[in-house]
Amino acid sequence: MRPSVRKSVFAGIAGLSLAGTVAGCAPSAAEPAPAATGGAAGTSAATPSAATSSLASSGSTYKDGTYSADGNYVSPNGTETVGVQLTLAEGKITDVSITQHPSNPNTRKFQGEFAGGIAGQVVGKNIDELNVSKVAGSSLTSGGFNEAVEKIKQEAQ
Repeated sequence: MRPSVRKSVFAGIAGLSLAGTVAGCAPSAAEPAPAATGGAAGTSAATPSAATSSLASSGSTYKDGTYSADGNYVSPNGTETVGVQLTLAEGKITDVSITQHPSNPNTRKFQGEFAGGIAGQVVGKNIDELNVSKVAGSSLTSGGFNEAVEKIKQEAQ
């Protein structure tokens, strides 16, 4: 074998050996990430100190969690109620659902349209920046939604 070929083969074997050594030092995928790094294991269970530091670092004044409230609004048929459930994480809405409380077919129609379009309007937004005015053709239901959001903000602080 020529000397230059021997050097290449030796360098290749040494490189593989080094790569195997480095890979052996890395944690395996089966090992959970330490909680302090913010890995998946750190987000699965909240402790009071973790929640407090999360609030302090994000600037949010709201506790993470899922909250529900009813809001009222006036329609041509009288006072109507809509139920709102929001999930908050660091002051941002991560999920929303609407519970319809229709008193007549028109209310059922408009609350249904509102419920079908609200997620696209609010998910990912900061709760303090919400002021829904019209969703999917329903403009009155938003008044009840906004009232419920104000109640949720009070509860989440």
